[in-house]
Amino acid sequence: MEAPGLAVHGETAPFSTALRSLVNNPLYSDVCFVVGQEQQEVFAHRCLLACRCNFFQRLLGPKPGPGVPSPVVLSTIPAEAFLAVLEFLYTNSVKLYRHSVLEVLTAAVEYGLEELRELCLEFVVQVLDVDLVCEALQVAVTFGLGPLQERCIGFIEAHSQEALRTRGFLELSAPALLPLLRSDELCVDEAELVVAARNWARVGAAVLERSVAEVAAPVVRELRLALLAPPELSALEEQNRQEPLIPVEQIVEAWKCHALRRGYAARSAPCRRRKGTVPREHHRYLDLPFK
Repeated sequence: MEAPGLAVHGETAPFSTALRSLVNNPLYSDVCFVVGQEQQEVFAHRCLLACRCNFFQRLLGPKPGPGVPSPVVLSTIPAEAFLAVLEFLYTNSVKLYRHSVLEVLTAAVEYGLEELRELCLEFVVQVLDVDLVCEALQVAVTFGLGPLQERCIGFIEAHSQEALRTRGFLELSAPALLPLLRSDELCVDEAELVVAARNWARVGAAVLERSVAEVAAPVVRELRLALLAPPELSALEEQNRQEPLIPVEQIVEAWKCHALRRGYAARSAPCRRRKGTVPREHHRYLDLPFK
């Protein structure tokens, strides 16, 4: 009986280099993509994409039609990110960059490329900084990437003031902002958080063509107005008359804490101090329950 065969392996580097040379190479290509807002043409090889990725297998079909196939339009992914996806499909490796990794991660999730997704997640964690963290949080919330969401929230908790001033913060969706406003670990005072929430709502109102109060409604209840001193609360109330942001009844609840010199017994009520809360004289009675 013949002995079982033995698999032997040649050098991987030349093989990888040869395949990398085919990325976006018109030579022998049989599919053309028109990618991104810039409508860049990208050439690829149907059989390789189909055998490596179910998304492309479904997209491209079992075989090309007669004649020259029409370009496949993928307008939502930037060309740089798409080329990174192709590099991974052709070589099982990819060079990632901080400025484009979230777009590659998004494509990896949408195309079902789990190994590429994990590589992107590892890279994001390594390069995470104040300017990137809110954008990363948005991607994590959008695609349900729990560990990345936790990592981003932890980073923002430690660098709250800097993160709240970034463009990425202003562009967060309400579902992405909610877990931040619910956190006790934010290193920022409530007065600054109210300002940040108002700025966020103004940007959303301009983009969505809705009122500030309407945009803020899903998240504004998480602001802990009882932590503000009476003069601050009065100033906020006056500003709220000029530009409605916070429901009147929420401000009334905060005044109730001051009037009765008691906080809420419920752990979920808006009287807990955050890590960055600046002490105020009235905070000494916020932990006392209503009678």
